[in-house]
Amino acid sequence: EVNVSDRSRLLLLDDRAVAAAVREAVARIHGDYGAALCSSGFTVKYLNAHTGIVFLRLPKRSYRLLWSALPFISSIEARGQKVSCFLNCLHVGGTIRTCQKFLIQYNKQQLHRMLPKCKNPDEEQKVRRAILNCSVPGGNMEALGDEEDNDEEEEEEEE
Repeated sequence: EVNVSDRSRLLLLDDRAVAAAVREAVARIHGDYGAALCSSGFTVKYLNAHTGIVFLRLPKRSYRLLWSALPFISSIEARGQKVSCFLNCLHVGGTIRTCQKFLIQYNKQQLHRMLPKCKNPDEEQKVRRAILNCSVPGGNMEALGDEEDNDEEEEEEEE
């Protein structure tokens, strides 16, 4: 999860900017070894610029290097601007499917937290409807594409 003080700054982010910031942090913290591990098999599979949720895919053997470098990312250079932020690892999973399931549960929890903060009955009804609609559409998140998640050797990390 990418956390920023001004939520509108999230809209500046794109997958290439996040990937570059993560690669640079891993290389800075773990040197050439970390940079080499990050160069093979590392991709940003999903980025939601409205919520700040990012799925990072990398080989299972190198997820700890990436995880340990995340606290050292304080900004992301995107579209010629620096977006001050910090990254929070919400979940580490073995497949994209398990990360999707986690994200659905996480979103449900967030909606339940929003419920008491609703200002009027109409807003409350919209949140309740959103909670009821939390499911995996057609078994896949459409934004992730047609990629199969059979790779047990791959580690999925959601930040």
